[in-house]
Amino acid sequence: MTRSEKDKMLAGELFHPSAAELQADLEACAAWLARYNAAMGEASGVWHALLQERLGAAGEGAIVRPPFYCDYGYNIHLGANVFLNYNCVILDGGRVRIGDDTRIGPAVQIYTADHPRDPEVRRSGLESGLPVTIGSNVWIGGGAIILPGVTIGDDAIIGAGSVVTRDVPAGATVVGNPARIVGA
Repeated sequence: MTRSEKDKMLAGELFHPSAAELQADLEACAAWLARYNAAMGEASGVWHALLQERLGAAGEGAIVRPPFYCDYGYNIHLGANVFLNYNCVILDGGRVRIGDDTRIGPAVQIYTADHPRDPEVRRSGLESGLPVTIGSNVWIGGGAIILPGVTIGDDAIIGAGSVVTRDVPAGATVVGNPARIVGA
C-alpha cells in the first residue's frame, strides 16, 4: 500500500510538500490564521478556544498573542500556561512540543522544516520535518531561532537573538549564534 505524503511527513520521512492533501491543509491553516490573527483585540479566552480548534493540543491557560504564523497547526502541542508573545513563527511540518509554563518572547522562530543535503534529492522538492521539543519552564528570549531536531531541556534559558543549532541540557543558559552554554 502506498503511503500518503502527509503520512510520510507525520512519520518524519522525506515527503513532497506540494501534494494535494498537504496543500489543502496549508490552505485550511491559512484561513484559520486569518481568523486567529484578526482576534488580536479579543480576550485571551477567545484566543484559547481558537487554539484548541486548530492545534494538536493547547493546555489550560496557554496564550499565543497574535499575530502568529504556522504551516499546519495540528503538529503543535502546547502545555499548560505556555505563553508565546507577538509575531512567533512555527514551521510545523514536524511535531513541536512545548512544555508547561514555558515563556517564549516576541518574534521567536521554531523550525522543523529540513531539506536534503544531497543537491539532486533537494532539487526534487522533497523535504522533511524534524521534531522540536521544548521542556517545561523554559524561557526563550525575543528573536531566537530554534532549528530542526533540537530538544531544549526543562528550566533552560535561551538568550534573545540566539540561534539554537543543537540540544540544550536542562537548566542550561545558552546565548549567541550558534548558541553556546554560558555560566556555571
